[in-house]
Amino acid sequence: MSTTFDHRHDAELTVDTATIAAITEIEASVVVDDEVVAVDEPSHARITWARPDTGLWAANYGGYYGGTVDRQGTHYFVSDTFGQYVGDFRSLEEAQQRLAERLHVLLPDVRRVDD
Repeated sequence: MSTTFDHRHDAELTVDTATIAAITEIEASVVVDDEVVAVDEPSHARITWARPDTGLWAANYGGYYGGTVDRQGTHYFVSDTFGQYVGDFRSLEEAQQRLAERLHVLLPDVRRVDD
């Protein structure tokens, strides 16, 4: 004879930032011979740039569309993977760097794949 119990508990939990940081640190560690050893974080995805048109650069972020840098006169306008405006910059390098920073935040689960 068997008995089935259905214990479904729905709970809401609020966690502060310090607790999240502690959990993240624990998850990033492993125990080897009773000693905690840190595990290297995977690096961010690689960004490659295509130039589909004069004054337009398109970002490929780990295999995903990352956004564009569009030169208009002496300005570089950046929009991210969702088409959201990132900013207006004076150099291509700064524009590309800012898009990279934005993508690391927007798409944190996209990681570098080793070749």
